[in-house]
Amino acid sequence: MKLPVPGRLFAFAFLASLPFSSVHAEAPAKPKVALVMKSLANEFFLTMEDGAKAYQKDHAEQFDLVSNGIKDESDTANQIRIVEQMIVSKVDALVLAPADSKALVPVVKKAVDAGITVINIDNRLDPDVLKSKGIAVPFVGPDNRKGARLVGDYLAKQLQGGDQVGIIEGVSTTTNAQQRTAGFKDAMEAAGMKVVSVQSGNWEIDKGNAVASAMLNEYPELKALLAGNDSMALGAVSAIRAAGKAGKVKVVGYDNIKAIKPMLKDGRVLATADQFAAKQAVFGIEAALTSLKGEKAEGDASGVIETPVELVTQP
Repeated sequence: MKLPVPGRLFAFAFLASLPFSSVHAEAPAKPKVALVMKSLANEFFLTMEDGAKAYQKDHAEQFDLVSNGIKDESDTANQIRIVEQMIVSKVDALVLAPADSKALVPVVKKAVDAGITVINIDNRLDPDVLKSKGIAVPFVGPDNRKGARLVGDYLAKQLQGGDQVGIIEGVSTTTNAQQRTAGFKDAMEAAGMKVVSVQSGNWEIDKGNAVASAMLNEYPELKALLAGNDSMALGAVSAIRAAGKAGKVKVVGYDNIKAIKPMLKDGRVLATADQFAAKQAVFGIEAALTSLKGEKAEGDASGVIETPVELVTQP
């Protein structure tokens, strides 16, 4: 039955006087997820951020996202400050790609103690340091050693036993840098190559270029450079060209960023590993949302949820 106008006005006034919860059940607040990455100057992390934003847009009813990154790969202090800001902001979950596997653990403990769900992606936090702090943080990411071994094995087929090779490592205090170096060494040793130098290029193009230049100068018989990421591989390619050794020293990388694709096509870079940057943060976000629901994300006994990594060669 339709009320006359005075009746409708009275009914509206009555409803307006009631507490909001009496009229309309208050919708539960969406969880806020913070994504904290390493350097956004690195195409890999920009791709990771874009993937996370696209995922949130498609699942906007499920969660809100705030994303942050640091200036360069070794800016650990600033990354710690960003995590502290997220704690103060009272985010519900933190998905973290740590710049340092050990230095970030204390602030991660602060987050855990504040009741924040923490998921570790990209670079694994040091399990022993986590244990010493009495916390367990799931790691969602690829097996970096296995990925680097795939790349190294492919390179070895293009070399001769006893050839000299150099490894350009990422930030040496990071677990993923250490694991990629180990995978490269596994492949080189199995094929009988001689690793003459391992030096850090800090994940960056310029530092990778400087390290490659120094190796080429010190070891004139160098036949290949294995770079822990594609940014350093880009630097190595430039160093080889500057040294007048284009086509004489082979290069491999890791990450499969867009900038490396033309070099794969023309042979300046032989191979890289794809760990699906656009999905890296998404895998972590999904694990965080699962945990926030009170469910346990699937993983192995050590808290690792392994994600794919594939060899990429000339198209």
